[in-house]
Amino acid sequence: MSKADWDVAVVGGGLVGAASAYYLSKRGARVLLLERRELNGQASGQNAGSLHFQIEQRLVSHGEAMTRQAATILPLILDAIERWRGITAELGETDLDVVQHGGLMVAETPQQVATLERKLKLETQGGLPTRIIDGEELRSLAPYLSNSVLAATYCAVEGHGNPRLITAALARGAARQGTAIRTWTTVTGLRREEGCWRIETENSDGSVRREYASTILNAAGAWARELAALAGVHLPVFPVALTMNATDAAPPFIPLLIQHVGRRLSLKQMREGNLLIGGGWPSRFERDRNGLVTTRAAYPRMESIYGNMAVALDVVPAVARRTLLRSWTGIVGITADQLPLLGEVPEAPGFFVATGGSAFTLGLTYAAQIAELIDSGRTPLDIDIYGPRRFGHLNAYMG
Repeated sequence: MSKADWDVAVVGGGLVGAASAYYLSKRGARVLLLERRELNGQASGQNAGSLHFQIEQRLVSHGEAMTRQAATILPLILDAIERWRGITAELGETDLDVVQHGGLMVAETPQQVATLERKLKLETQGGLPTRIIDGEELRSLAPYLSNSVLAATYCAVEGHGNPRLITAALARGAARQGTAIRTWTTVTGLRREEGCWRIETENSDGSVRREYASTILNAAGAWARELAALAGVHLPVFPVALTMNATDAAPPFIPLLIQHVGRRLSLKQMREGNLLIGGGWPSRFERDRNGLVTTRAAYPRMESIYGNMAVALDVVPAVARRTLLRSWTGIVGITADQLPLLGEVPEAPGFFVATGGSAFTLGLTYAAQIAELIDSGRTPLDIDIYGPRRFGHLNAYMG
């Protein structure tokens, strides 16, 4: 008989972790959700909440091979579209500020238009409802765009969600299904023992605890590599520090999510009227003698703030009439190949991971797929290409 106290211990209290706990507990699993700080305190709570279903600029700017590789996530994107449409009702919430009014990915040069066309071909083959618009149609749909914008791909199902509301609602849903949630609890040790995982934790008051779970789900995002190391596993997940900006409120005039195919930009107007402006501009990690410090907030870089706002001004000239209220940073995790990392680590039975890629946009899908994989050993979608097995060569010498 197993001595496990829990069927699954989910480590990481962001969107993916909270959603995984929700889906797992809904399937009848005994779930423990562990977070070393407050729920939603890191990447999930610091990002802009974009639901960017088109293939992103960061994935189409590095050649045809990476663009085609990025297109493999389209089945996940189609699943995510439907999950976001239904999540507010599923959780029994009145308002999570999830809107899917559409989005544009704009181009300002003929070369960028050609990139849009290549991207569109892959998206169309994958079933994503996108099309190119230009001329009068583009000006009619988005009159606030600069004349420098030559064309855009339009996706009617893009939008945004409020990251501060969504993860909290998922955690509440998980708790209603029986998930035990512990915040300010740091995992300090993981060891396979008698068919279970022994979990050692330390609370903020210094007290320690040891308990057992049949399965570990690593949903630690940017810190997935460090958590995996406790289990004797290499995972190539790297922390990246990014910058976000918010302006003062304006009357509604941008109903769509705006992205750029050749420059770093995401821009949206929230229902309160503020413009949220980002797009992958870097911030700066603190450093010590051991290297980058990822346990504290990164420092903003003025050149990123200036650069980001300059692109926004080029694309939407009315941004010049707004006041920049604040800029902040967040830390996200990306994999070595920029694809999601989903599945069981072959070298560590019972150790699963769900992270990487567009973990907010695809977070509900990651969680639903990994919950079914843990519970039944299969998934509705084919996620083998995203499995940790592709990095097995890194673990060939782990003991």
